[in-house]
Amino acid sequence: MSVVETVTKLVTPILDDHHFELVDIEFVKEGKSWYLRVFIDKEGGINIEECALVSDQLSEKLDNCDPDPIPQAYYLEVSSPGAERPLKKEKDYERALNSYINVSLYQQLDGKKVYEGTMTALSKDELTLEYMDKTRKKTITIPRKQIAKARLAIKF
Repeated sequence: MSVVETVTKLVTPILDDHHFELVDIEFVKEGKSWYLRVFIDKEGGINIEECALVSDQLSEKLDNCDPDPIPQAYYLEVSSPGAERPLKKEKDYERALNSYINVSLYQQLDGKKVYEGTMTALSKDELTLEYMDKTRKKTITIPRKQIAKARLAIKF
């Protein structure tokens, strides 16, 4: 079982107790250090005290695991996904309908691999994005299987 799978099983009951949502978990090496990042949220947004509460409870559960699921040293970070939260689950996409998003594709579609605009429609197989091309408003329908990454975006 991977670190992410193990941590998901450990953190889910903690989040359920507090009515928080698991957004994402990543276990990555940056430089010489390993980071276990747990992104959580709730309706109306998560605050620092709530992140600290989950961090303390998860840390205690991880310390009591035998065998240790993460034998190397690492930093545990529990935080909000932020304003540019990733769209991973179906629920994330549904919530982002009519919102401004950034979409990165596996391969070019109409000559571009990255689109940023308002998601105006969503189905099981595709999403429709309204975006600006210089000064013209355009619409593109993107097959969901071509999406490498999607996230909420901030419009400037």
